[in-house]
Amino acid sequence: MPGAEQITDRDKRLPTVLIADDDDSLRRVLEFQLREGGYEVLTAPDGLVALDIFTEQEVACLITDLRMPGLSGLDLLRRASAIHPETPVVVITAYGDVNTAVEAMRAGAFDFITKPFNRDQILLTVKKALNFGRAVSENRQLRRLVHERFRLESVIGTSAAMQRVLEVVERVAQSDVTVLITGESGTGKELIAKGLHFSGARADRPFLAINCAAIPETLIESELFGHKRGSFTGAVSDVKGKFEEAAGGTLFLDEISSMPLGVQPKLLRVLQEHEIVRLGESTPRRADVRIVSATNRDLRTMVKDRAFREDLYFRLAVVPIELPPLRERREDIPLLAEHFLKRACERHNCRDLRMMREVFAALALYSWPGNVRELENAIERMVVLAKGATLTLDDLPENIRRPPQHAANVLLELPPEGLSIEQVEREIIRQTLEMHDGNQTRAARYLDITRSALIYRMQKYGLAAPASSAEEGDEG
Repeated sequence: MPGAEQITDRDKRLPTVLIADDDDSLRRVLEFQLREGGYEVLTAPDGLVALDIFTEQEVACLITDLRMPGLSGLDLLRRASAIHPETPVVVITAYGDVNTAVEAMRAGAFDFITKPFNRDQILLTVKKALNFGRAVSENRQLRRLVHERFRLESVIGTSAAMQRVLEVVERVAQSDVTVLITGESGTGKELIAKGLHFSGARADRPFLAINCAAIPETLIESELFGHKRGSFTGAVSDVKGKFEEAAGGTLFLDEISSMPLGVQPKLLRVLQEHEIVRLGESTPRRADVRIVSATNRDLRTMVKDRAFREDLYFRLAVVPIELPPLRERREDIPLLAEHFLKRACERHNCRDLRMMREVFAALALYSWPGNVRELENAIERMVVLAKGATLTLDDLPENIRRPPQHAANVLLELPPEGLSIEQVEREIIRQTLEMHDGNQTRAARYLDITRSALIYRMQKYGLAAPASSAEEGDEG
């Protein structure tokens, strides 16, 4: 019976509405109207039967009468909301029973309908309820994805430097202590701030970020604390500030070093008293917000120069976290590169690309003044401009493939006891050969010397190319 199977499959895709009502006549009328409206319908003569169905079946919307024997509609609403809080519940009530309906709304009902009602009323209410339920479900799914993306376990870094950072972050995530994140531009300060939030007790509340350097000095106070209508020219209505919008959650103050000196005492008051006062008002409001701040400048030096308040600094930096630049955690570069490669391929709907070993080596040798952000941008550019299924040195941006030839670009840690210049040259040649899989032509081109000069130095230092390397097809 192919036709019957097709009807069954179609019916399974219809939203299912459960009707709980002890009035047989009304229940049958509702069932008919909803089926005619394009819904799959389940019915129950009382609250207990409805609860059993709701527990066992996938229900998109529950319609229940308030007054039923056994389990009342109000009790059914409470139990159903505890089982599936995203499922909307519509309450049917008799005229004059509005107080009970209001109680149902407070208990979590989506809406209520007063008897008698017509077909259009019930269909419109169910449609709105289903749209609301879908929005709640999608919001929950998006929040879950955000939690997964920004939880601490998703922060990439196996180097000792990053492990030390993550250990501190993990220890303070569950508390409300203020945290000051420092580090060069592009090191991932906001990512760590989100990790703190989404791994902590406030994960289900808002995370708001504000860049203090991007807001004019004349507006930052209003942006943070809000304002009352008429408090200044252009204030045509009451407006909440970021502290109120982030209620119960985390407010991330990026570039805190740019906070104007005139606003700093008010921020200090928030940290001390947990209260804010809107511009134009005198009554304080409760501020239940965790503060995480970040800067790429040295606040201690700014304190000495009287460019930043010392008392505010100590309040913000109860737990300081310093992020290492990428050049100091080079062992993380391959992991980061693989992660960014996968993400860029997903973002641009391209086939899976793989990266040659020599590309990883070149990435590890580059100094990355823009840190992780620069690495991510470089990988995305390579993916967008890729000519084949494999990324090679030719796909690297020119400044990474051929960095400026001067000593400042070569990062060396000079030992205090001295070193041999020949040992340095030998190690440079060894790493270059390894980077190019023993290919002498490419290694010589990278070092900007002739191949014969490279071979002479290899022989001088007893270096041999890997047995698997081949020079066939090379230029020169």
